[in-house]
Amino acid sequence: MSTIIEASPLEKKLPQEPLPTGDSCVLVIFGASGDLTKRKLVPGLYNLACVGCMNPQFEVLGIGRTPMSTEEFRKKTGESAASSKDTRDFSESQWKDFEKRLHYMVGDINDPNFYSQLRIRLQEMAKKGSSLNHLFYVSTPASVAGPIIEGLGAAGLNRRDRGWTRIVLEKPFGRDLKSAQALNEVVRGVFDEKAVYRIDHYLGKETVQNILVFRFSNSLFEPVWNRNDIDYVEITAAETVGVENRAAFYEETGALRDMVANHLLQLLALTAMEPPVAFDADSVREQKVQVFRSIRPMSVEDAARFTVRGQYGPGVIEGKRVPGYRQEPGVNPNSTTETYAAVEFHINNWRWAGVPFRIRTGKRLAQPLTQIRVHLKPTPQALFAGRPSQVDPNVITIKIQPDEGISIAFDAKRPGTQVRTVTVQADFSYQASFGSKGPVAYETLLLDSMRGDATLFTRRDEVEAEWSIITPIEEAWAQLPAPEFPNYAAGSDGPA
Repeated sequence: MSTIIEASPLEKKLPQEPLPTGDSCVLVIFGASGDLTKRKLVPGLYNLACVGCMNPQFEVLGIGRTPMSTEEFRKKTGESAASSKDTRDFSESQWKDFEKRLHYMVGDINDPNFYSQLRIRLQEMAKKGSSLNHLFYVSTPASVAGPIIEGLGAAGLNRRDRGWTRIVLEKPFGRDLKSAQALNEVVRGVFDEKAVYRIDHYLGKETVQNILVFRFSNSLFEPVWNRNDIDYVEITAAETVGVENRAAFYEETGALRDMVANHLLQLLALTAMEPPVAFDADSVREQKVQVFRSIRPMSVEDAARFTVRGQYGPGVIEGKRVPGYRQEPGVNPNSTTETYAAVEFHINNWRWAGVPFRIRTGKRLAQPLTQIRVHLKPTPQALFAGRPSQVDPNVITIKIQPDEGISIAFDAKRPGTQVRTVTVQADFSYQASFGSKGPVAYETLLLDSMRGDATLFTRRDEVEAEWSIITPIEEAWAQLPAPEFPNYAAGSDGPA
């Protein structure tokens, strides 16, 4: 039995914090005809424009291989924005105002001659009054990111005599330590590190950003956030969806590379890091890197003991029969790609020695859920020995999606003559407390990249430190006997 106690702001009516205005720039999107642009980037930009965050001199130049005119690009992205769950209060009149900022250019990003044509196009836009600042967004597979970066450098688009130049790189940043290091070398040869924004959209989520505030601004929690009082930490990212239309990508990636190597390691770092000296990019990222360096790379024996792989078979999701992973279009019928991964990490530093961090992620699980659960150690039970009810340890849950918030489970006495305990729960909900979920992740990150704030983006050494943890697991799995796949049904809680 549990009781819920609602947690609300002391100030009843909190005004919506106004978002800052981005710098003037031309946002050049490579892969503009792709899925990410339609589902996330354009809806995010449209939302920012509607709330007045766009500089009057902001424009988008989409680059894609799909032949279409600027008018067709505007029409297609408008249809996507109208149906996107990330778009707030879509209206035809506001879209008509916004779409004037959108332009399209057909180009083959693997053709070295294309980049001189791009330079000419940007020069022509500048003559007509467009911004001299350029923000390049590489929304393409990692395998073609290198040629794009080299092409921009060869055409002289990596630096500006007037105005600034920045580049945003989408995950995955490589597929292992060696490829990440090679890509970093390409980037270093063309762009200054301060101009490079490696994006992880989890870092733009409001609750993820709130982890540091929750930890370091509350004297109720900060003193117990260590090995003396915490028993173990669980970080879960469960999805009910399958691979959808990403079979080709997923076949060569898998759950470990797709989710653990970036999103979930970032959540681990924010949960475990030491307090930064300031909330600026270098201070925060330096403390995250120190966490990654404290995680010892796994041996084959460690991987056999501390990791689990899974792949979903046919099952039932929300009352509907769904196929197994091997029956999905584009998937090898004998595929050994994991759609579920669970790893127990140990952080070998003073604060966390002996505290396991248990991370798990999977597709086609019973419910969509992303959360961090911090389990505190039980109190000595001598006082309650022989009592008719069990005293449960306290749990702090940071809920990232679908319902953003924080809950704390603790024990209380039930009314009556006997000492019977019951778990009660103090719940804080962003939606209930503030009346708004705030900007979605891509809005925050796009705006930060326009403003030059890299706090929520990953640094070169951070990416390489993550792959230093993940690559030994992948190599160990290649040596260990492959599990009997599929080993969990769609709609279940995953493998044993």
